[in-house]
Amino acid sequence: MKRISQHRRLVILREDHIGEPLGAVFLDQSPERAETNLSLLRTYLGPRVQILQVELFADRIQVQVEIQAFADEATRLAAVADDLVNKGAPRNALELFRRALELDPLNCHAARGAGALFMRQGRYQEALEMLRRARETGPENADVLYAMGQAALKLERLATATAYLERAFELAPDHFAARRALTELGRRPKPVSRPRANGARTTTLSLERGQR
Repeated sequence: MKRISQHRRLVILREDHIGEPLGAVFLDQSPERAETNLSLLRTYLGPRVQILQVELFADRIQVQVEIQAFADEATRLAAVADDLVNKGAPRNALELFRRALELDPLNCHAARGAGALFMRQGRYQEALEMLRRARETGPENADVLYAMGQAALKLERLATATAYLERAFELAPDHFAARRALTELGRRPKPVSRPRANGARTTTLSLERGQR
């Protein structure tokens, strides 16, 4: 295995962190709060992720990071785990997804796979956290948003679930499961194109090497 250094871009959305410690970053983005907000981000991302730059918006945080990861091996393990799921061995698959995330904590494929298996096991809070990480580290995906909506429903977070399901339907108007879930919630599915980048940038935090 070869560990490599990679630069990656994450998008952390306010709607995914309401009522959580990281949500405090969205409440006060003043320069006086810069170090506190950076500390919250470091805690959330973990010690293996080095923050290079942060752009704060009203509805999201865009983060440029550097990570030392065994990216190729993590991707290989996640693919093997997918195969195990298809063969009816979810417990073994979950262990491989976990190992993949140990090798590369920002592996979108592994986070998505682990989240789906946590859903099948009824571990809805863990599922939501994993699926959220998949959303933050990869492109927006209707299936991920639908699964997040289902997890939020199981956790009795109706407003959050509705928002995820509506976004899933916006991304994929032919997503039958999202359409049905919204109908069951008494919502009329309407595919509406809306920009994800909402609100002007409020702060850019560029870190010197000693601050990372």
